[in-house]
Amino acid sequence: MAQELSRMGATVTVFNAERWRSYNRVKLTPLLAGEVQIGDVYLSEYFPRPGRVDRYDGVSVVDIDRDAKEILTSTGRVARYSKLILALGSRAFVPQIDGKDLPGVYTFRDFNDTEALIARSMRARRVAVIGGGLLGLEAARGMAKRGADVTVIEHENRLMPRQLDECASEILKARIEGLGTRVLTSTRVATITGNSRVDGIVLGDGSHLDIDTVVICTGVRANTQIAGAVGLNIGRGIKTDAQMRTSDPDIFAIGECAEHDGVVYGLVGPCFEQVLVVANAIAGDGKGTYQGSVPVTKLKVLGAEVFSMGDFESVDQQQGVRSLVWEDRQTGQYRRLFVNRGRLLAALGVGDWPEATRLQQAVGKQAPLGWWARRSFSRSGVIWGNSDDSVTAWPASAIVCNCTGVTKGAISDAITLGAGSLDEVRTITSANSVCGTCKPLVLDLLGQGEATARAEPVRWWRSLLWASGLAVLIALATLVLPRVPMRNSFVIDDVWFKLWFDGVWKQWTGYGLLALTVAAGAIGLRRRIGFLRRIGGYNSWRLVHLIIGVGAGIGLFVHTGFRLGDGLNFWLMVSFCASLILGALAGLATGAEHKLAEQGVGSAKSPPRTVPYWAHVIALWPLPALLLIHVLSVYSF
Repeated sequence: MAQELSRMGATVTVFNAERWRSYNRVKLTPLLAGEVQIGDVYLSEYFPRPGRVDRYDGVSVVDIDRDAKEILTSTGRVARYSKLILALGSRAFVPQIDGKDLPGVYTFRDFNDTEALIARSMRARRVAVIGGGLLGLEAARGMAKRGADVTVIEHENRLMPRQLDECASEILKARIEGLGTRVLTSTRVATITGNSRVDGIVLGDGSHLDIDTVVICTGVRANTQIAGAVGLNIGRGIKTDAQMRTSDPDIFAIGECAEHDGVVYGLVGPCFEQVLVVANAIAGDGKGTYQGSVPVTKLKVLGAEVFSMGDFESVDQQQGVRSLVWEDRQTGQYRRLFVNRGRLLAALGVGDWPEATRLQQAVGKQAPLGWWARRSFSRSGVIWGNSDDSVTAWPASAIVCNCTGVTKGAISDAITLGAGSLDEVRTITSANSVCGTCKPLVLDLLGQGEATARAEPVRWWRSLLWASGLAVLIALATLVLPRVPMRNSFVIDDVWFKLWFDGVWKQWTGYGLLALTVAAGAIGLRRRIGFLRRIGGYNSWRLVHLIIGVGAGIGLFVHTGFRLGDGLNFWLMVSFCASLILGALAGLATGAEHKLAEQGVGSAKSPPRTVPYWAHVIALWPLPALLLIHVLSVYSF
């Protein structure tokens, strides 16, 4: 929040109640598992100009005077504010279990918890994790990685009940148990036993487990204490409007402490979305609003990849919602889609799902899912293809911008050096400075994805469709329609006879057609011809190229009268018409690309114009040789 406000020119003071400097809470799990070092968890302390940020660590706010617009800190300092933002987060919820206060009982929520668990892991041998949700499985993973014998206990009938259905949960449970972690579902913890410290737990059925360490992960509660104490409206969190304002118009709430439209979000994605709205409300034009977020879970839990997007529990209760399931018990893979009236509402799965990134974007937009995609999924578990379309999965050497030859590595380096927007990447690398086709890919690397880069129509797309359609019709007419008939009697100055049989006229129409063909080819090679690169833009030259193609189709009729000829002349006509048809199909796909994207056809990596474009190029290869033979043979005769 402070970084975004600073970028917009605001002066910000941050009071950080923790003794740690700013850190990435998501990376606490790999830190606990020993997969990263502490330096990898800390966030960058860079604050972009022209604003200014002052940060005070280990200092909490203990009171707010709303009338005077002042806050009182734990150090006794009084600070004034014009706008106040509460980013208070949440705390671990600990149920009333006998023995919960014994030494050896931990929670797993913040850096202090992680520090304590790492220290305990040196001697922990038998660990019980109470809670089989997202956080509980993360804690189990961390302690199992450090060599402990871990048992996960969940009182619901399945693991991750908010993210997975029963079948997916059973597959996840089997995979986790296959790695040596014990899982107990539909099980309640009655008592944590021990005298000076934990030595076991008693379950609801009276059975006893020998345990030396307990980690409680039974959910979180929003930190609303100070907000409630100063009279702000609270529910499950601090209640906000569509701009994240609380009941006090000068106080905002964001993140896990905020309640928007009755929902408190516990994931990082919605927090970032709220940040942009508040920054715009305070330092921008104030027009942005927060419309809520689609819950997304995509992570690896104890070696098993889990994907969940959308509120599948409520969606499953709606009338008209169809559920599609694909599973492979041998490999432990399970995938499920929820579709209503052809639109994708939610999805979940266990196991590797290469389409997960694209699927996430599709669910977020409730994108249409054609019958062919639904049929493909039911048969093979694949919706669009077998590879992840996300550019983030590409190697550094892969070219993102074909017009300028800029690679993914070059764009990633620019982003690392501070480029935070499409314009900044364009300025540094020249990517996306020609045709604009790579815009969704660059946005994906920026972390904004294709959902932000909604499929936009190319410039003059209607003219492209008209020109392309006309070119297809002319080329098909040349191949299909019979040749134009001639008179049975001689007529002086018969125009049609002169046009198709007089040597002088045939030369004029032939060379005119040749000129149009060469012009179209020159424009097609625009990127390799210096002066053409400096004249006009890509979109205008593309339209001109198509218009010349239409002119060439008309010129073909004028020169031949639908006469295909024989021998090599016949193959010249076929090659010419095929090139014209395929080029026109590429134009149709380009002009309609934004409409096709709405139907789930094609992607940023594989746009629908790709196949006809390259087929058009291949069909052009024989033309120079066939044209040369044609010209030489005419003069020879």
